[in-house]
Amino acid sequence: MSDPWLTLIGIGEDGLEGLTPASRAALDRAEIVFGGPRHLELAQVGARGRAWPVPFTVAPVLAERGRPVAVLASGDPFWHGAGGSLIPQLAAGEWRSFAGVSTFALAANRLGWRLEDTLCLGLHAAPLARLRPVLGHNQRLILLLRDGAAVAEVAEFLQRHGFGASELWVLQALGGPKESILKFTAQEIGTQQFATPVALAVIARGIGLSRASGLEDTLFEHDGQITRRPVRALTLSALAPRPGDTLWDIGTGSGSVSIEFLLAAPGSRSIALEADPDRAARARRNAAGFGLSHRLAVIEARAPQGLDGLPRPNVVFVGGGASAALLQAVWAALPAGARLVMNAVTLETEALLYAAQASHGGTLMRIDLAEMGPLGTRRGWEPARPVVQWSVAK
Repeated sequence: MSDPWLTLIGIGEDGLEGLTPASRAALDRAEIVFGGPRHLELAQVGARGRAWPVPFTVAPVLAERGRPVAVLASGDPFWHGAGGSLIPQLAAGEWRSFAGVSTFALAANRLGWRLEDTLCLGLHAAPLARLRPVLGHNQRLILLLRDGAAVAEVAEFLQRHGFGASELWVLQALGGPKESILKFTAQEIGTQQFATPVALAVIARGIGLSRASGLEDTLFEHDGQITRRPVRALTLSALAPRPGDTLWDIGTGSGSVSIEFLLAAPGSRSIALEADPDRAARARRNAAGFGLSHRLAVIEARAPQGLDGLPRPNVVFVGGGASAALLQAVWAALPAGARLVMNAVTLETEALLYAAQASHGGTLMRIDLAEMGPLGTRRGWEPARPVVQWSVAK
């Protein structure tokens, strides 16, 4: 299509003055212009303007297919902008885009930060818990926030997780006549209010989550149904998380294995089955606390019945009791090259794993652990129940 009906235009706080001639021409030609109220005012489109509906949907834009339409976005339409929501609904020739300078680029240029060394996150429509996995000492971040009140919420979140000494720059209306940059620590923000649009730059000061497998059990809410830290570390090593993997976590309990799997593998996801409603709810809370709810789906179901219709896995973990029927169903569902790890703590499940290893190969490992504990007036070793682990690639 030589003349696309839809044009995405990145606009900054300098309004029409900051648009390129091509962007300005496309804006002038549009019969209808969609955007946020602030964008529509900056572009001075008058009666042609249509504010995005609440809750957000691109349906009104698609309903005008064939007419000259423009969509306004802050800076770059494809960096936490409307472009990513629109384009999956369109054919390649239906649209074109004129990017402006992103808020991330403006912030980096004001502060003199290397953008390639800075994490850039859009938190205007995401929970603040998304910060938890990425916080680490001296880590630099630029955050897009929904409004000025969110600055104090981020500061409180940082303090709650031991990052109260973090340095913050509150960046308001970057690139426009009302631009303002104010510096604080997270402890100093208090309940101060700031104007929209606002971004927040952070140099984190604190101790983040370990990147090694085997986080402390106390970081997870659980009722005792949890793969303990040393066994979890060995289990994660056998599961071998890789970016983009899909994990089936059967009998997830607290969700601890799924959570560590997701932390280790960017772009991965987990589908966790848990028959107990209370444990399923607990696993969801744990996922939310680590900012991983968007990547961990907990299904209240018992395997193997609950496996029907699930996306095919790259990795499967069975952490509790298993049956011959479950093993048969899981093995049938595994694509070639996929990995399976099963842990057994009962003699009956051990026997099942011995037979499975004889049929399908893989490795068996017995894990015997003991921790120091009181023994009268002295100390001794308190052994845990041994765990037998079967690990195999199909």
